[in-house]
Amino acid sequence: MKLVALQFKTNKDNYQENLDELKSLINECEENSIILAPEVCISEFAYENMQEASEFSNIVLEEIKELSINKTIGLTLITKENESFLNTFFLISNGKIIHTQSKSKLFPLGNEQEYFVAGNENDIKIIEINGIKIATLICFELRFPQLWEKIKGADIILNPAMWGIKRKEHYETITRSLALVNQVYLIASNSSNDNMASSSAVIDPFGLVNKDDNKKIITMDFEEQTIKKVRKYINIGLDTNE
Repeated sequence: MKLVALQFKTNKDNYQENLDELKSLINECEENSIILAPEVCISEFAYENMQEASEFSNIVLEEIKELSINKTIGLTLITKENESFLNTFFLISNGKIIHTQSKSKLFPLGNEQEYFVAGNENDIKIIEINGIKIATLICFELRFPQLWEKIKGADIILNPAMWGIKRKEHYETITRSLALVNQVYLIASNSSNDNMASSSAVIDPFGLVNKDDNKKIITMDFEEQTIKKVRKYINIGLDTNE
């Protein structure tokens, strides 16, 4: 099974173009891959067009469902609930939405709290797909140690992001640290817009990083034995799935 981080630029004025790019990249990925797209890669943060972005999200979901047969795909979209907007992560597999959570830690330097309501932190949890434990932190949520505790014991952590270039080193350091501390595979999918850090990567439980700022598709093989090996020989009390 391949773990895949996608990394591409978003045209904030053309949602359909962004969707076409995302679909093209997904179609290049192998069957049975777990694929992660950058945060709000279809619309960016769309503060001036939140209603339009949320309506287009419904189109995106239907088309991504069709591509998720024999693939698992994660992405965040702008959604609307009770007249409020959220930044919602969807995990889609075999044509179905199997998990959702909305961003609970809004980024103050980006004024996100002025446009979004925060999601429920209780939705941050480990879910299982075919016996593999998967958890998600959305962008800024990486910075909160208490959230690392909530996903302890996962096999794979997903991090869709729109992380700025000024804090590029932070992103690379934190994502690798999370993989090492929780002894997991981590898929970090960040935007490659001109003001974003890129730094998308797949990182293994020993901290081995596959990263290339010039690629749109970054992959690594998932090997459950690698998780068991690191948790056995560097035992910090995490579940070995045995």
